[in-house]
Amino acid sequence: MMKKIIPLVLGIVLIASCKSKNKSSEETPEAIVEAEIDSLTEVSIIPIEHATAVLEWNDVTLYIDPVGGKSAFEGQNGPDIILVTDIHGDHFNLETLQEISLESTIIIAPQAVVDEIPDESTLTVDVLNNGDTKTYSGIAVEAIPMYNLREEALDFHTKGRGNGYVLTIGGQRLYFSGDTEDIPEMRALKNIDKAFVCMNLPYTMTVESAADAVLEFQPKEVYPYHYRGRPDVSDVEKFKKLLNEGNSKIKVVQLDWYPNDDF
Repeated sequence: MMKKIIPLVLGIVLIASCKSKNKSSEETPEAIVEAEIDSLTEVSIIPIEHATAVLEWNDVTLYIDPVGGKSAFEGQNGPDIILVTDIHGDHFNLETLQEISLESTIIIAPQAVVDEIPDESTLTVDVLNNGDTKTYSGIAVEAIPMYNLREEALDFHTKGRGNGYVLTIGGQRLYFSGDTEDIPEMRALKNIDKAFVCMNLPYTMTVESAADAVLEFQPKEVYPYHYRGRPDVSDVEKFKKLLNEGNSKIKVVQLDWYPNDDF
């Protein structure tokens, strides 16, 4: 099955860091949004599988939670920036990082992930923990908490270990939840244009919890992803129905996150 590529029209934000890839700064997302917008460009969101995606913006390529080896990214541009959310195998795979990383690639990850990378590794890694914000190649990256709330699931994702991410790209804000339940930090998000929200048991949250959280922070669009659980696959159509009933203005965008499966 062919993967869908969704072009998103965003404003180009021209700031000094765009001229030199992979150099970070402490500029805030607000500063980027206020920067001069000279023209329009397209951002492509390319689903690879489950939690893995490729983003193309301007001349920058981002990989989100790349796993599956180099073959999973056949035909894609090499990554300038890699974001890793957590230590679990569907988000972090050292061999994949080593196979796909270029000389100029910077990997952004929480400390728990960095601790899993051998000291002798030649990978370039920048630690971003919950609450941190840095700018890379004109893209502001905010590390958002991700963790479980249910008593029976607390050991899956402990608070402070992993990151969700909010990316400010060309004046729009994209949220990738990583593995989380409907935590207060998610519900408190503001001005999210596109939200990629997980929903799979027993590891993250139910369809009902995901919908309730999305109705709280009200992104313009929501992309259900990371919905393969054990043993069941979450009911994305039910998620869409709950959102439509609660707020019909929130657009649900369904991409093909499982190209090798029937769901």
